[in-house]
Amino acid sequence: MVVIKNGRVMDPKTGLDQVCDLRIEGKKIVEIAENLPTDGQEVLDATGLVVAPGLIDVHVHFREPGQTHKEDIHTGALAAAAGGFTRVVMMANTNPTISDIATLEEVLASAAKENLHIHTVATVTKNFDGQHLTDFEGLLKAGAVGFSDDGIPLQSTKVVREALEEAKRLGTFISLHEEDPKLNGILGLNENIAKEHFHVCGATGVAEYSMAARDAMIAHATGAHLHIQHLSKEESVKVVEFAQGLGAHVTAEVAPQHFSKTESLLLTKGSNAKMNPPLRLESDRLAVIEGLKSGVISVIATDHAPHHADEKNVPDITKAPSGMTGLETSLSLGLTYLVHAGHLSLMQLLEKMSYNPARLYDFDAGYIAVDGPADLTIFDPEADRLVSDHFASKAGNSPFVGETLKGKVAYTICDGQVIFQG
Repeated sequence: MVVIKNGRVMDPKTGLDQVCDLRIEGKKIVEIAENLPTDGQEVLDATGLVVAPGLIDVHVHFREPGQTHKEDIHTGALAAAAGGFTRVVMMANTNPTISDIATLEEVLASAAKENLHIHTVATVTKNFDGQHLTDFEGLLKAGAVGFSDDGIPLQSTKVVREALEEAKRLGTFISLHEEDPKLNGILGLNENIAKEHFHVCGATGVAEYSMAARDAMIAHATGAHLHIQHLSKEESVKVVEFAQGLGAHVTAEVAPQHFSKTESLLLTKGSNAKMNPPLRLESDRLAVIEGLKSGVISVIATDHAPHHADEKNVPDITKAPSGMTGLETSLSLGLTYLVHAGHLSLMQLLEKMSYNPARLYDFDAGYIAVDGPADLTIFDPEADRLVSDHFASKAGNSPFVGETLKGKVAYTICDGQVIFQG
């Protein structure tokens, strides 16, 4: 048994916020009280630290199979643990894509070797062809937790409708990356800075919010659940708010980079600040923060997208791949740019990084209670942390290297076992 002593226990499900102790036995929390006895038991001293539910990231790319020079499930799991995450959902844009049961089972077998909870979605369409739905029912039975064509947006409204209808029939949902390729130029560069500084046509705002509006209305018409991934535009937030006002079952997530920085970061961090959708304007950054404050955006998810240094360090930024590592900086970015900036309370941040992601997928996670899971993140919300280029991830493509942020993870505990100690 383990006793966690004198931590500030914060549970976003019930609103519990008090200094007390937790006793863990096996994979469960068995007691929550003040001044628990510790005779003969392992003790973790959490004095001055926050004890929160294990963080949950519903949007990560671990690159296995087929792209393991960037990341693999093992190094992705190490990065998750270092960031305070005890549960993640992988995207399906691997090589081969997770479009069939055999590939899904291979990925899940690899994930089962790790000491945290790793799930995966499958693709909406076969090999991202945008035309033919995968076997939703068979893939769910084999262990997929949802469906997404993240990275290759669905252009066919007919396919979107069919996918939503099938998801509704099976009691699940689809998650979509909303960027219409026909309205975009060079991906990863916001249209303003692309034109003014790089002299190319970049990624437009209308490509995102027009597709989000289209799919939100199809979700409204079908009564199905649509989850919109990594919103970045002010208009996109308003689209989701409008759809929710109509009664549509539309949820949304935002990535930490989009509430932390703007397109100008490209001028100092180069290709490490290039991502899809791109960093936008200050008005967009503030709008997604307002979406978090109002609850229109209910989930923070990293879109952890590791790339090899050689791929990012090309002379022409327009040729570099989009994406950044995110698991190891996510909590600190939330603490720095949301909590310490006065936009969200610490409890609200934890809700959007643990309880709400768990509710989205109906995971038994994201809360602290007797008989609840012993999945915990223990951290110092006030500590200053200089982001170094030494990551647990196989990749280091983060534009936040060299920046001092708030927050340091002390322990990550999954199934009652310490899987990371800072």
